[in-house]
Amino acid sequence: MGLRDSLLLATLAALLSGAPAGAQELTGTLKKVKDSGAITIGHRDSSVPFSYLDGSQKPVGYATEICLKIADAVKANLKLDKLEVKLVPVTSATRIPLIANGTIDLECGSTTNNADRQKQAGFTNTHFLTATRYVAKKEKKLDKIEDLKGRTVVSTSGTTNIRQINEANTARSMGLTILPAKDHAEAFLMVETGRADAFVMDDVLLASLVAGSKTPDAYTISSEALSKPEPYGIMLRKDDAPFKAVADAATAALYKSPEGKALYEKWFTQPIPPRGINLKLPMSEAMQKAFANPSDSPDPAAY
Repeated sequence: MGLRDSLLLATLAALLSGAPAGAQELTGTLKKVKDSGAITIGHRDSSVPFSYLDGSQKPVGYATEICLKIADAVKANLKLDKLEVKLVPVTSATRIPLIANGTIDLECGSTTNNADRQKQAGFTNTHFLTATRYVAKKEKKLDKIEDLKGRTVVSTSGTTNIRQINEANTARSMGLTILPAKDHAEAFLMVETGRADAFVMDDVLLASLVAGSKTPDAYTISSEALSKPEPYGIMLRKDDAPFKAVADAATAALYKSPEGKALYEKWFTQPIPPRGINLKLPMSEAMQKAFANPSDSPDPAAY
């Protein structure tokens, strides 16, 4: 290895360590935050328990708290006395454009980290693993994917899930009528009111919608999944290595610490605001491994 290679590796190591800014000229999001004294977090309205509005319309949730930890790390990295945290609502359809055009710096919700999205955005370490299933009323006696043949189903616009059910519809000649909804709440309402037979979405989000419904016992989630386990990650701008290094270091430290497990239990195994529902989802073995070995890989096989 030559001197030039050694210097390049040393520079890269410093960059990836999330070392305090100042050792090199600020660029990208770190410069934006330093200059403005503010960081902007995109939140969701109904992605329970990841990012949603509580009884006083305040954004709360598991992913929201992780983003606030990242904001703390950015403040420390930039050695700022104060850092304003701005919260901006986003939807499944607007989250990537708003990250790309600089309106928000972090997107905190239930966004699947996959290879296609990594062409448009960056992701921090995985904070949850899910799979695509569907929810339906028990009276319809639906359980497997094939049971949906000829039915009307709904999924949220701009999600991985609506792409997957469209692909399954074509590949399996299922004859589905697939309706897009603007958000998860509208999609579940369509099942609740009979406008759709099933709502295709990440299983954990379906569990939260059922737990928060007027009649939780009236619904069932399919036993068969439409996908392999999929990683959720906090989204940030693509090709912004210095900012991503800070976010990666902050999330890795959180997940490996007892605080990470406590944060998970707070939102998945205990009553949560505003109605005190309990998702009763203890940390899976796969999630324990993901926390022990933080990764931003979009490949389900990595988990």
